[in-house]
Amino acid sequence: MEQLEPEGLSRCSDYVIRVLSPADGTLAAAWNTLLAISHPDQAGAPFMRFEYLAALHLSASAYPSTGWTPQWLGLWQGAELMAAAPLYLKTHSYGEYVFDWAWADAYQRHGLNYYPKAVVAVPFTPVPGPRLLARDASWRRQLVQELLVFCQGQGVSSLHLLFASSADLDATSQNLNDAHFTPRHTVQFHWHNTKPGASSNASTAFADFDDFLSTLNQEKRKKIRQERRKVSDAGLIFKALRGHDIGASDWDFFYRCYAQTYREHGNPPYLTRDFFQRLQSEQARLWLMFIAYNPHGKPVAASLVALSDESESPQAAFGRYWGALERVDCLHFEACYYQPLQWCITQGVKRFEGGAQGEHKMARALMPTTTHSTHWLAHPSFADAVDRFLDRETEGVERYLEHLGQRSPFRQA
Repeated sequence: MEQLEPEGLSRCSDYVIRVLSPADGTLAAAWNTLLAISHPDQAGAPFMRFEYLAALHLSASAYPSTGWTPQWLGLWQGAELMAAAPLYLKTHSYGEYVFDWAWADAYQRHGLNYYPKAVVAVPFTPVPGPRLLARDASWRRQLVQELLVFCQGQGVSSLHLLFASSADLDATSQNLNDAHFTPRHTVQFHWHNTKPGASSNASTAFADFDDFLSTLNQEKRKKIRQERRKVSDAGLIFKALRGHDIGASDWDFFYRCYAQTYREHGNPPYLTRDFFQRLQSEQARLWLMFIAYNPHGKPVAASLVALSDESESPQAAFGRYWGALERVDCLHFEACYYQPLQWCITQGVKRFEGGAQGEHKMARALMPTTTHSTHWLAHPSFADAVDRFLDRETEGVERYLEHLGQRSPFRQA
């Protein structure tokens, strides 16, 4: 194997390792083909497709100047891309949604540098899915080995695979020449288009939103109806747009709303307007937008949902971004949960993922789901300390899930 890129790449006789550039559009076909082979159930979703990842870079959203330096690794056998991962060198921990600020602080207090670190992730996107693309399990394990060799050669403090798939976790749990990954578990809230306790010979999907509400206990059902009534009493009307029906002016308005959300929290937005322009141009059918209009026909709020595929009835939908230019009580719940859930029921979508954190989502029947990351730290003493910390944290997550399990929003049989 010839060493073609930065120091730290290992040598092997039957494949070549290259650092891939997200700016190289000629890689799109090979990358997306590998995604389809590696995870056919994820091939249609936007997040690990080359176009989405490249848009983050080309729009200067996930870019060296914003602390995301792409060092995508690809293992090639002749002209075939056999394995690849979106690896980034990071100078901070923003935009990851798996929080390690305490680890960075501990390094600093001991006179050590935690940054740069390495992450394999989709920037700003806490959606579980594949992170290691590979032709088969053996290539996935080899990719992990090469990621470790690269990170050791670069002298980074650590390597983190965020919101990884079960296949990724399996690959990092294999024999890695004394390198040790520690899994970490977090909780998200996902809605499923399935009636709780439905018999095997009955229809399990909800017929409409009222059918969904009928499965909730009285308190939750009453609360949702009250929240929706507040929005309708304010005279707001929602319009759902998908794909090429979302016009340039709609995207412009959405970005105003999105940026306003960040300004209200005192931060600049992670994503640039150009990023969304690229989504409109290259992945239009994978996006669904809800726009709220006031009684005068003026748009006042918008939310954006990603879809798992381009079919009329996608398998899954993913709540992503929202914002409002006017304050209306309960508008956030309507734009981010009730409108998307109603659309999912109408279209026969099986799952809606509500994004990172948010225990309040459970009152809207988004139920707790465990997500997984895995972490390697170069410093042996800190690796041991993080192992112990994550053992305790895992016990806490298990207790938290038990607690949530006692608070089901659904009617008792």
